[in-house]
Amino acid sequence: MRLHRLHRSQVLPVSLEEAWRFFASPLNLPLITPPWLNLAAEGEVPDRMFPGMINLYRVKPFLGMPVTWISEVTHIDAPHYFVDEQRFGPYRFWQHQHRFQAVTGGTEMIDTVFYSLKYGLIGTLMHVFLVRRRLEEIFTFRQRALERIF
Repeated sequence: MRLHRLHRSQVLPVSLEEAWRFFASPLNLPLITPPWLNLAAEGEVPDRMFPGMINLYRVKPFLGMPVTWISEVTHIDAPHYFVDEQRFGPYRFWQHQHRFQAVTGGTEMIDTVFYSLKYGLIGTLMHVFLVRRRLEEIFTFRQRALERIF
């Protein structure tokens, strides 16, 4: 299994507490998700995350094909850290670490995603020609959306 890593950092011009309030609400996820992913929550979405929370979404990450994505919030250390992990979805492995720290001028938000693809050689080729670029596009959209929001 080949493990890939995506790392992004961004300073938000808000307090640590305000940044945490925004990211602790699953209701805000659609605001920072590209429209072309067609993110749709299935079932009721709570207004605050909690350890063990299961999220069920439908997305269209590759070639417009709908995929069920089930994730779990596995760790929370408010207001500094939370982790969500895919339990079922398009990846063999997906762990997204979200870190927040107060810095001069606001809050630094650090995203680290570890992921691995399914399907052996086909998955490797998909990563080279599609997946890596798509993930970069998603996180670039997210960065720009957060600049507009804050």
